[in-house]
Amino acid sequence: MDHFTMFFGFLLHVCLTTTTARGEGEPCGGHLDASVPGYITSPGYPHEYPPHQSCRWVITAPEPSQRITLNFNPHFELERLDCRYDFIEIRDGNSESADLLGKHCSNIAPPSLISSGPVVHIKFVSDYAHQGAGFSLRYEILKIGSDCSQNFTSPWGVIESPGYPDKYPHNLECTFIIIVPPRLEVTLTFLTFDLENDPLLTVEAECKYDWLEVWDGLPQVGPLIGRYCGTKAPPEITSSTGILSLTFHTDMAVAKDGFSARYNMTPKEVSDTFHCSSPFGMESRKISDSQITASSSFSDGRWTPQQARLNNDDNGWTPSEDNIKEYIQVDLSFLRVLTGIATQGAVSKDTQRSYFVTTFKLEVSTNGEDWMIYRHGKNQKIFHANTDPTEVVLNRIPQPVLARFVRIRPQTWKNGIALRFELYGCLITDAQCSEMQGMMSGLLPESQISASSTRDIHWSPGSARLVASRSGWFPEMASPVAGTEWLQVDLGMTKMVRGVITQGARGGESSTSTDNRAFVRKYRVAHSMNGRDWSLIIDSKTGLPKIFEGNTHYDTPEIRRFEEVPAQFIRIYPEKWSPGGIGMRLEVLGCELPETIPVTDKATPTLPRAAASSTTQSLWPVPTAGPSYPPSLCDFERGLCGWSHDPAADLRWALHSGGSTPGLSPSQDLSLGIGGIGSFLYIEASPRAEGRRARLVSPEVRPQQGELCLIFSYQLWGEGMGHLRVLLRDTNQEETLIWALKGDQGPVWKEGRTVLPHSPKEYQVIMEGFFDHGNRGHIWLDNMDMSSSTMLEDCTQPFAAFPPFMTGEALPGRSDPTVDTVSVQPIPTYWYYIMASGGALLLLGLATLVMLLCCHRYRVAAKKSQHSVVYQSSQYPASVPPRPGVEPTLSIRLEKEDHISHCKSCRLCPQCHGN
Repeated sequence: MDHFTMFFGFLLHVCLTTTTARGEGEPCGGHLDASVPGYITSPGYPHEYPPHQSCRWVITAPEPSQRITLNFNPHFELERLDCRYDFIEIRDGNSESADLLGKHCSNIAPPSLISSGPVVHIKFVSDYAHQGAGFSLRYEILKIGSDCSQNFTSPWGVIESPGYPDKYPHNLECTFIIIVPPRLEVTLTFLTFDLENDPLLTVEAECKYDWLEVWDGLPQVGPLIGRYCGTKAPPEITSSTGILSLTFHTDMAVAKDGFSARYNMTPKEVSDTFHCSSPFGMESRKISDSQITASSSFSDGRWTPQQARLNNDDNGWTPSEDNIKEYIQVDLSFLRVLTGIATQGAVSKDTQRSYFVTTFKLEVSTNGEDWMIYRHGKNQKIFHANTDPTEVVLNRIPQPVLARFVRIRPQTWKNGIALRFELYGCLITDAQCSEMQGMMSGLLPESQISASSTRDIHWSPGSARLVASRSGWFPEMASPVAGTEWLQVDLGMTKMVRGVITQGARGGESSTSTDNRAFVRKYRVAHSMNGRDWSLIIDSKTGLPKIFEGNTHYDTPEIRRFEEVPAQFIRIYPEKWSPGGIGMRLEVLGCELPETIPVTDKATPTLPRAAASSTTQSLWPVPTAGPSYPPSLCDFERGLCGWSHDPAADLRWALHSGGSTPGLSPSQDLSLGIGGIGSFLYIEASPRAEGRRARLVSPEVRPQQGELCLIFSYQLWGEGMGHLRVLLRDTNQEETLIWALKGDQGPVWKEGRTVLPHSPKEYQVIMEGFFDHGNRGHIWLDNMDMSSSTMLEDCTQPFAAFPPFMTGEALPGRSDPTVDTVSVQPIPTYWYYIMASGGALLLLGLATLVMLLCCHRYRVAAKKSQHSVVYQSSQYPASVPPRPGVEPTLSIRLEKEDHISHCKSCRLCPQCHGN
């Protein structure tokens, strides 16, 4: 009984522990007073919130006439999927039955919300899977006319000063943040602009009373594009960093009409064949007059910097004196890639005399203060310009350079300095998969930036932000061992990473000592999915970890691209650095992982395209706004359809698209039918591929999908002893084999089918292929389909993909493939609990039955062991007859049977324990 009690107690403990663990989490929710502004965050923010959360807050203003405003932090991340699983819900009242102000999820922060009364009810819910960084919001009482902070997430909108078109209030500190989804850019155009003017204003950025600041990122974090006041509207601004912010400040004196601006988000067009040689806008006036400045200009006012536009027909720019210290400068507003400069001279409208520059130097800067003279090799580059005043001469930049500010400094000239010009290049984000991931803009919080060590104990991770920071990261040791120090960025989720931009650093805001200016000359790049297991970027030519060329100046950034890799964590390991030591600022370039094409809930039948084209109604899934699982028929004509390569695998499936078929077989791609060579995945047997596994991973399949039939076409051919397997991976990364095939099956297309079981949790399907030997052979995959319309009884045996006339007759002596496993299915988690409970009940029943039988036996034995009488003669044995004449004597002995012997085989009876 003791062992059974322990076993049953253990089961009870497991159940209670599981129940308790599921309910654990940080305390959240409560009643809050809005009279003092405060913040509400999801548990653990900005790190992942726990599962199984249900938090409720009620915010109340002290006066019935007051209203409450909510402003969300842009760093917002809840599970997507139509807000059915994880979400934040805001109600315009004190309960869940009040009017809904908004229900939000995904990774786009909600806009500002304002209640209609003094109470707001907020509810946050998370399920058991797919946690994100969560949310943070600020709540406060709405101050009519004085509070104007707001986030904008709609594709277009209008931003206005408080009270517009009436005069704005005094003492305002307002923030407007436009949050732009990936692959979009935002353009801001000012419709009207009237702020208090500074009569002593000499430089635009020195507005002292009322002003509007525009930031390429979060305020005080991203680079400042400009500060504006007066009546001259700012230029049109286009940003592709993901965040564009405006901060509006007013003092206690003069008030004006304010401003009105329209923003519009548009898809960013990216081409594989783009050329980085677009004009930046000197000639077209896309570059405004305020962005063009000079060291000086001729005193008559007819040769100003604004007249230096290419092909301008009214003179050009001329300095007050002709010497090599003079320059003309352009602020491009954003960091850009500069690839060329076109120049012209000018003919005086008054004297008809010609003037032109024959040679010049180029200077670049990211902030307008730290300048670098462009070098080609070790020497300063001298650009050869014009030989007459009207001809346009184009100078290509031998090594394109990243810069925001560009200066042209004339070195030699004819008759005098006169210049008209255009700048050429592109944005960093114009290249494929080259979106900035948030270091510069502030989209990545400081909690996601770390380093091996830091020199200053008060170092802020934000110091490592490209351009936006005025200092940078310095490790603790000035001259460490190469490869031991690192700077790391956590992207928050898995991205496709394409490159990095590095920049040097300086030790202080106003430091001019070269000892405080440092940069990294060479470095390695490592990537990881979990922050523990790291892989270095490999040089395709040598097969060794690639050493990247770094910086040659502490201010000028350098961009280095490599083959796309999926990663969440990126590390830079300095290998060689400047005499000042290691100093670095950083940005990561990449893009979102390929998304699955959304499909309707009802799956469509799996048909070859030849059959689909014969009907008038398209059988392709109709895109919807719903979740993207599971993928329907994928013939790989449009890529991987949401499937992805397993980053942990040591071999990748190759995509064959059109042209000649790899391998030896002339078989057609099934999706195109007869005579067409289409797209499919393949791996080829080779010594390099021997023993290495290629794994293709599906998008997650949700529990509500029910049982599905996985149908796919394959070829498994050759002497390399190929293996093709189908596995299921659950949320705990445990894998279960459900279908397997090995050996030569002939160079013909065949069809495989297996049931994908219903599961209480999400899972992914893995298609795995590998070779035992490096001999000839191939494995091909095509027409992947997770079908809900195929009967399950038709989904347990392999089928020929198509009739023989479409694929070629089977080879003589070759039989159909033998499937090792077709019906093994992973057992859902809840069945383990049911089986454990059933087993416990069975053991309990058996133990009870044994105890009852033993006790019954004891009672029977006890009755038989009552005192008994034994008759025995005391004189004669029983075998000897009495002698004549002798009277026999009778003796009586009372015996009590020892019942302890009956208990030797039954230790469960209570009566046994007493003896």
